[in-house]
Amino acid sequence: MNDRAQFTRMQDSTQADWTRIVGEFKQFSQSLPDRVMAHLKLLDGDFGGFPVDRYTHCLQTATRALRDGRDDEYVVCALLHDIGDTLGTFNHPDIAAAILKPFVSEANFWMVQNHGIFQGYNFFHHIGMDRNMRDMFKGHAHYDRTEEFIALYDDPAFDAGYDTLPLEVFEPLLRKVMAQPVNTLYKNAMKS
Repeated sequence: MNDRAQFTRMQDSTQADWTRIVGEFKQFSQSLPDRVMAHLKLLDGDFGGFPVDRYTHCLQTATRALRDGRDDEYVVCALLHDIGDTLGTFNHPDIAAAILKPFVSEANFWMVQNHGIFQGYNFFHHIGMDRNMRDMFKGHAHYDRTEEFIALYDDPAFDAGYDTLPLEVFEPLLRKVMAQPVNTLYKNAMKS
């Protein structure tokens, strides 16, 4: 991956430049699951005061969803829902949702993007916030889905004694879900 375009201003780029760039991008995009897993592993050992580290929490959330028979896309959303904790300390759901958006349904995207507010029902009142903040979404098509995600998978995933599956179990699912984007501006431009 070293073939480079020659322009100094994008407005001066050529078709030949973009043929190079697209070729490099296709190779680079194939390693996205590897980069995502490497970033997820940054959460390993980061307890932040919680009973389990953030990495275990993500794995445990996904383990619970997998064992409950959720589809691959949903399980991957459960796995990555808190991946943004390292870079988006104050908006981690937005980071996770942005990573997942090209690959998941609108329902799963919305669930991940808003899970922080829904999880807040369980603790916001302890930190001087409105635990019912999620009520602003009452009547939304994905409210019940997100509330259920929290209740069944995210909320109980702080159990140090739970038999949590390792990342290797989820790797094939992640690779499958991230193999072909379905929601991207560049979808047609990136076809082989």
